[in-house]
Amino acid sequence: MTRLTTVTRALVTAAAALLAATAATAPAQARPEPRAPGDFVALRSVDPTILQEMRYATAHNFVGERIDGYRRPLCILTRPAAEALRTAQRTLLRQGYSLKVYDCYRPQRAVDHFVRWAEDLDDEAMKGEFYPNVDKSRLFADGYIAKKSGHSRGSTLDVTLVRLPAKPTRPYRPGEPLVPCVAPQGERFPDTSVDMGTGFDCFDTLSHTLDPRVQGPQRANRLLLKSTLEGAGFVNLAEEWWHYTFKPEPYPDTYFDFPVSATALSGGR
Repeated sequence: MTRLTTVTRALVTAAAALLAATAATAPAQARPEPRAPGDFVALRSVDPTILQEMRYATAHNFVGERIDGYRRPLCILTRPAAEALRTAQRTLLRQGYSLKVYDCYRPQRAVDHFVRWAEDLDDEAMKGEFYPNVDKSRLFADGYIAKKSGHSRGSTLDVTLVRLPAKPTRPYRPGEPLVPCVAPQGERFPDTSVDMGTGFDCFDTLSHTLDPRVQGPQRANRLLLKSTLEGAGFVNLAEEWWHYTFKPEPYPDTYFDFPVSATALSGGR
């Protein structure tokens, strides 16, 4: 009896060890990607006339590479924000302008990418264009980079105006000479928008919507964008002429992390 018990115990121990080894070497189950709630939409499905130049799906941004989570150059918004933007677009089309979006919904993983980049003080590859007058060590303190972004709630976008007929934007060539975002429009990267006084994502106080140094046609362009979007229910961030949030937000306290892709949307393929 004792011998049988000893043998049984040995077999049980061997089986447990085999199971543990199998579990340790088995491939981990891939976690499914998060998906968007049903009231998030691709902007093109609501208004295909609004131009899109999704900078974070490219290398032409302050980091200098495609940002985490941007699988496609696609503007995604909550449906109320997209429909309000369509209202603004209809107003502008009658005046010979179109909206152009640079960024819309932004996943939290993209914000985390920004934070990692900002913490790496040695990486200043894109300083010459996007923050020529700001020390990188000041990006958090001065509010240019934060660990959370309203974009991740789905109702915030970065937007500009384009005079019609719209011309195509030439491709950005990684490694090309950089021109400061505060330089005159004829010297800055030619993104075909009207002159707003700075380029998009310009980390400089000159980007403040009502900066008194911005006058003439540049100020008029900023005010046209501001008044039109405010008339459709958007609120401007005073420090960035391009940044607008639709109010009331459907998700004022939720920061989503589904990727920027059609497959993340309901009915996406």
